[in-house]
Amino acid sequence: MIAQAVRETGRITVQELAELTGASEMTIRRDLDALSAQGVLERVRGGARTLLLRGEEPPFALRAHEAVDAKRRIAAEVASLIADGETVLLDSGTTCLEIAHLLRRRPVTVMPLSLQAIHVLSEGPGPATLMVPGGQPRAAEGALTGPLTLASLAALRFDTAVMGCCGLSAAQGLTAYDLDDAAVKKAGIASTRRIIVAADGSKLGHTAYAYVGPSTLLHTLVTDTAAPVDEVIALEGTGIVVKAV
Repeated sequence: MIAQAVRETGRITVQELAELTGASEMTIRRDLDALSAQGVLERVRGGARTLLLRGEEPPFALRAHEAVDAKRRIAAEVASLIADGETVLLDSGTTCLEIAHLLRRRPVTVMPLSLQAIHVLSEGPGPATLMVPGGQPRAAEGALTGPLTLASLAALRFDTAVMGCCGLSAAQGLTAYDLDDAAVKKAGIASTRRIIVAADGSKLGHTAYAYVGPSTLLHTLVTDTAAPVDEVIALEGTGIVVKAV
């Protein structure tokens, strides 16, 4: 039952497992140690997490309704870190879409990497300057990928790149579910002087299979207060400034 719960949730606490199984927390800790020794899961402070890579990306429409309040707090903090007049590369994803709504009202130049964010930034007159890259949108996601997107990024240099992620950890770095998306993220990182990652706490400590780069490439992580403390400490140890809102 413990192994199944860890697989399904990705990460779970000792207290949650005790409530699920009816066993004492002491028994749960012993069981977690045994399962960890067997290679079934990974022990972390206060609980356990899966060793399996999250290979399937949840649909955009579903993610758009998850952790909405946290994403809006993250978006507000990210926007506060961007100065008027900056050139900004804005990654795809639901958290970055929230950021697009705020940047639309700012005197900044923005190149968004998703159809959804392009639509938001093109709505009505506003002080923001919209730059549209080339590329082919991924079905349902709207994220722009392919050689035209990579060529657009190679031709420009940005003050700040705001990146989303599918997984981030101090040990495994920044990862994505899609190989083409990972290539765009790599190109974006190479084209900017400052990288801000916007990710709710559920992304921290997780690893997807498409590697983007080490956490040491990143300058600032903006996350929420639900982020696992052990992973936040580990990321800060690599030199990242972590802001939890």
